Amino acid sequence: MRIATWNVNSVRTRAERVVAWLERTGTDVLAIQETKCKEEQFPHAVFEAAGYEVAVVGLNQWNGVAIASRVGIDDVERGFLGQPGFGDPEVVEPRAIGATCGGVRVWSLYVPNGRELDHPHYAYKLRWLEALQREATEWVAASPDLPLALMGDWNVVPFDTDVWDVAAFAGKTHVSPAERDAFAAFADAGLTEVSREHLPAENTYTYWDYQQLAFPKNKGMRIDFAYASPALRARVDSVTIDRDERKGKGASDHVPVILDLAD
Repeated sequence: MRIATWNVNSVRTRAERVVAWLERTGTDVLAIQETKCKEEQFPHAVFEAAGYEVAVVGLNQWNGVAIASRVGIDDVERGFLGQPGFGDPEVVEPRAIGATCGGVRVWSLYVPNGRELDHPHYAYKLRWLEALQREATEWVAASPDLPLALMGDWNVVPFDTDVWDVAAFAGKTHVSPAERDAFAAFADAGLTEVSREHLPAENTYTYWDYQQLAFPKNKGMRIDFAYASPALRARVDSVTIDRDERKGKGASDHVPVILDLAD
């Protein structure tokens, strides 16, 4: 079984490209982030024509997550218990969706960016991660044999080697101690970030900005990850990053992270 995560940066713009990638790579389940559309605007027909069912949550042209599966999609949850909102009035943004696909519980997650260290969005980001970690702890404790994957765009750079030049991010989000601690805390829930076990520590990026020739110069960041429960971790044969999907016209600024699972 092959599952993957990909921030596609507007699914309506890239639906054909995403489905072509699914078919070419034989991916069974894809956690999608930044769909940037309402649920009724999602291009279901393109995915369904290729044999994929899709579960979606989206409110407007911002955020939005989905799961596409050709091995079934059951027990869909839009958002998680205790998920905090943002703004005034506070809105629970479409940043999390969970479903059981081929026996694996998959969550597609789009963690808030944080914007600036003194911005309310940064405090919101930390609250969001704390609430998710608390729920994940409950999920693992309640079902220790459950194959569980928390996949997506985490908007955190866990280690200095996960960015092309950590000095360039001094005083900015993504690299702050509080964000790194919040990301690392998922290990306390009994989860393992499996790409770290299977991929090189350096120059292993999943995101390159569109500006200043970041991709040709390999000025990237590693911010897309997959946390796995013990039951799922034991099944992970390999993890790959499809860097080639950042190439060509109309590419997303992120690339897929792929987990190959043993039966």
